[in-house]
Amino acid sequence: MPTPIESSPEVSPLLPRIAARPTRVGLVSGGLGAYWPQFPDLLPQLRRSADRVAERLRGLGHEVVDAGFISDAEDGTKAAEQLRVEGCDIIVGFLTTYMTATMLVPVAQRSGAPVLLINLQPTEAMDHATFDTGAWLAYCGACPLPEMANAFERCGIPFRSVSGYVEDERAWARIARWVDAAGVRGALRHGRHGLMGHLYPGMLDVSTDLTSVSAQLGGHMEVLEIDDLRVRVEHVTDAETDDRVELTKSIFSLDDSVDGDDLRWAARVSVGMDRMVEDFALDSLAYYHRGLDGETHERLGAGLILGASLLTARGIPAAGEYELRTSLAMLVMDRLGSGGSFTEFQALNFRDGVVEMGHDGPAHLAIGSGRPLLRGLGVYHGKRGWGVSVETAVAHGAVTAFGVGQGRDGAYRFIAAEGRVVDGPLLQIGNTTSRVDFGRDPGEWADAWSASGVGHHWALGTGHRVAELRAVAELLDLEFREV
Repeated sequence: MPTPIESSPEVSPLLPRIAARPTRVGLVSGGLGAYWPQFPDLLPQLRRSADRVAERLRGLGHEVVDAGFISDAEDGTKAAEQLRVEGCDIIVGFLTTYMTATMLVPVAQRSGAPVLLINLQPTEAMDHATFDTGAWLAYCGACPLPEMANAFERCGIPFRSVSGYVEDERAWARIARWVDAAGVRGALRHGRHGLMGHLYPGMLDVSTDLTSVSAQLGGHMEVLEIDDLRVRVEHVTDAETDDRVELTKSIFSLDDSVDGDDLRWAARVSVGMDRMVEDFALDSLAYYHRGLDGETHERLGAGLILGASLLTARGIPAAGEYELRTSLAMLVMDRLGSGGSFTEFQALNFRDGVVEMGHDGPAHLAIGSGRPLLRGLGVYHGKRGWGVSVETAVAHGAVTAFGVGQGRDGAYRFIAAEGRVVDGPLLQIGNTTSRVDFGRDPGEWADAWSASGVGHHWALGTGHRVAELRAVAELLDLEFREV
């Protein structure tokens, strides 16, 4: 079953993850009230199934708002109002037996949340030799599915359903996928996303209209200046810097190239970043600043990688080069429990048939193999300044590359590809690096990936996550492309 979004990997007990926004699941169960006087044993049986479904939904690790059992259109209207007020991320409608579309259409129309209909009969199959009409009706949840689909279509409501039986683990895996996707949608819709500094000069693909984020994904865009960080770094004490240095040494191995003064500066900046994120209540951050001649702003811009990596490990993804859409992609992957590290092409290895990926910006430490390394750099390629950078090898096994692309019409699209990280030589230049086998010629894959509209950067996370990402895209009404 998919990992609940609250249980993304924790790097260290000394670096606790943030408390992710809880996913709120609305539940309404029902059947046709005309049956109850005809078959006295039916309603109690259906209520037991409804109670079990509520129990299993809670077992997924989310908040459940149970609007109870409805028997007619009037009950449906009352449930719709309760679920609307509760502000649910997704509504699960449990079809215990036949029920009319008038009972659930108001729920879907008024809640403002996506709806998932589930048809879970009591067991795998009926006992045909002993069942009478009343016993059969408990297995009749599939009967209204076509009616619901037709009514939803005509009312402009997206239809999605999962059919199975109450203890069907395959069905519950699909239900969990939709619920987790709704949690990611909620994280985007309720998130506060920071942009600090300015666009990396000339990167046209990175440029993102802030209104388009709120329009298509939801959430609030907080425009920050490098001085918002500067004033906070200036107030960091020596004792706070000492503590951050010790935290860094407990998490990272330090290469001999690390200069002590550079480490203390990165630690001081890291504390200031934490304070800024807290003051502005940020859920993600994209940043870049150039600066000149070693002045404070340049040093701040060059000193962000340690703090950004620590924030990312805690569940507040931070992306360099002002890459807003990638910081959002990293947030999606993080909330799916997959990490999500800032990534771009490094090279294509035609001898080994792999794509080499990485970046000198912030890493998601949870996707690394072994203890991450802090390396000192005299220069950041293409950027001003000097200091420390994070280096780690991505753990071998299944991974997903995921990016938020944008087309000519301005519409966002989700783009993903599943592969496997394999063993082999890696660059030792202060990057998060990986060798990914996508099961085809690396040149052909690179061409297809680039043609998808993904942009310069993307998020790399652990596990194969195309199914979950496809579900998130559907709930956001976005195009999904798998490469």
